[in-house]
Amino acid sequence: MPKVVKIMALALVLWGMAGYGSATADIYRYEDDEGVVHFTDAPTDKRFKIFMRDIKKDRKLRTTFKLGNIARNSGEFDPIINQCALEFGVDKSLVKAVIHAESGYNPNAVSPKGASGLMQLMPKTAKDLKVANAFDPRDNIRGGVRYLRFLLDTFRGDESLALAAYNAGLSRVAQYNGVPPYQETRTYVDRVLNYRKSYQSTN
Repeated sequence: MPKVVKIMALALVLWGMAGYGSATADIYRYEDDEGVVHFTDAPTDKRFKIFMRDIKKDRKLRTTFKLGNIARNSGEFDPIINQCALEFGVDKSLVKAVIHAESGYNPNAVSPKGASGLMQLMPKTAKDLKVANAFDPRDNIRGGVRYLRFLLDTFRGDESLALAAYNAGLSRVAQYNGVPPYQETRTYVDRVLNYRKSYQSTN
């Protein structure tokens, strides 16, 4: 029965969205102890997590920054970035560059693969890093910087390899004994390092 309820609930949500041509609000969900999934566009319980973003809002957020320039609202998170960078010994310009490349400083960003928040943490990675809420800027940045520190230590300070692992995963870097031959990953590494130079020039 719970599985039927779960499927019906999801179908109703998607049907409603399709009927209007696009989502009219962010949709949140949580699964209770009996396996029933609950959806709402007005969460009143902290157990609700973002499930699907408002398409129109998401498009608007994506146009508020240009990937070739410093993100407009990057300074909003400077106190958290500075604190976490100092705590884990990671260059704050590198942290800013990763956030810029990953989410464009949108704390509610969700990737098609399920990565969430400013530093786009995958659910398992966030859990391993003990990130309670990936959409909370402080939790997300602290977890992301901690993970960056781990990757930098793993690759003995080689930033290119650490960034490649951040993008493609440790196993892929190990498999190819270097930056994987994926255009997406190579472009990502170059982009982050270029952003870093821009942030260094403004510090």
